[in-house]
Amino acid sequence: MTTTTTARDPRRPPEPGAHLDRAERARRGKTARAEVPRSAHAEFTPGPDRPDPVALLERQGLTRIPELLPIRYGRMAASAFAFFRGAALPMADDLARTPRSGLAVQACGDAHLANFGMFASPERNLVFDINDFDETLPGPWEWDVKRLATSLEIAARNNGFSGKERRSIVLATVAAYRGAMRGFAGMAPLDVWYARADADSITSLTNVRLRASHRKRFERAARKARTKDNLGALSRFAGIEDGVARLHAEPPQIVPLRDLAADATDLEALERQLHQVLLTYRATLGPERRVLLDQYRLMDVARKVVGVGSVGTREWMLMLAHDGDDGLDPLFLQAKEAGPSVLEEFVGAGEFENAGQRVVIGQRLMQAASDIFLGWVRVDGLDGLPHDFYLRQLRDWKGSAEVEKMVPKGMQAYGEVCGWTLARAHARSGDRIAVAAYLGGSDTFDVAVRAFAEAYADQNERDHQRLVQAIASGRIPAAAGS
Repeated sequence: MTTTTTARDPRRPPEPGAHLDRAERARRGKTARAEVPRSAHAEFTPGPDRPDPVALLERQGLTRIPELLPIRYGRMAASAFAFFRGAALPMADDLARTPRSGLAVQACGDAHLANFGMFASPERNLVFDINDFDETLPGPWEWDVKRLATSLEIAARNNGFSGKERRSIVLATVAAYRGAMRGFAGMAPLDVWYARADADSITSLTNVRLRASHRKRFERAARKARTKDNLGALSRFAGIEDGVARLHAEPPQIVPLRDLAADATDLEALERQLHQVLLTYRATLGPERRVLLDQYRLMDVARKVVGVGSVGTREWMLMLAHDGDDGLDPLFLQAKEAGPSVLEEFVGAGEFENAGQRVVIGQRLMQAASDIFLGWVRVDGLDGLPHDFYLRQLRDWKGSAEVEKMVPKGMQAYGEVCGWTLARAHARSGDRIAVAAYLGGSDTFDVAVRAFAEAYADQNERDHQRLVQAIASGRIPAAAGS
């Protein structure tokens, strides 16, 4: 295995342009290329000391809610793609054993294709961006590219695409990343910062000639995303009980706080604690956002199960409301537990003591537009232990692609948009000129990452089967159909 280091700490994003001119930054990238050839990124050979991926998942489960873990394992066992979505830690361990360029960015840490999607910007435009930052940390840019490329290879296999179709999808995705990064290298920092993919321009970011049916499918998805707002959440998750708005119980997916409390006294104590949590969280918002938040009052709280990899962590749905002229005006917030990033043991801990703050700052660095209610808090949980959370709106025009329904051309177009988006996110925090110089104008890096993605997809299938076997043997508890 070949690695390289630079004079600066590779765990931290560089300060672009602070001391180096454009030519020196380009030389930095070319020097890294000489030390770690682009073709080296094809390497993936699991050694005899490779940790058991199921054991890594079990280790993660030690800090999670025990009764929810069977849901997590049941979801991951559903398919090789579902397993991959939940296996960010095993892949981070594997990536740490592969060559790295030594050029750091604010990395997503879990940049698979299902972690991209549409949502509303503060200006009420529908934008496309990365939408999950639980694992974000300064780290190698190529790890994000490899996770994205591998996710497309696995999803394409899951959809029954041919080898030729899969190769085309992965190559096009990595080429889109490379081309976008080279484009951002020639732009001014402000232009990079303002760059975004909105609903009107998203199709211009792909080289695929989309049929009218593909475009109509995207337009339907955009319209559907706009319906996923606070009023929609009110009708989906809540109702009026004894004249008061309350969240519905749908155990184990949604469990209201009143059903988790031991008795009325316990419930009162928990409600007082939650009001204090909101006050603490409020302090992490800007003054103008506090004025907005203060117009809403807390109505109800429930524990909610979300995602695949996040299942078992503490997730809360908070229903707030403002008494408007036309009735109840709701605001739904999601408080999502933030633990250590899966990257930390391989690249070092970040600068923030609070993991919720780590997620929020990383998200603001990588996203073109972030939720106006994005903030963080540390609180003693129901178990009496401190837990870090970040908060955001639960639904704000959020839409995601239906990966299982994609056809080859549609997945290729989607992959190209994801590649462009990831490059833009990296260009905001890292040395985009050095990374672009490292990538170069040829497809050498693209071909290498495609080979890695194919090899890692094979490993992922073996790891998925190990989980299935562990469930069958009784080692791992799993809930079917969860």
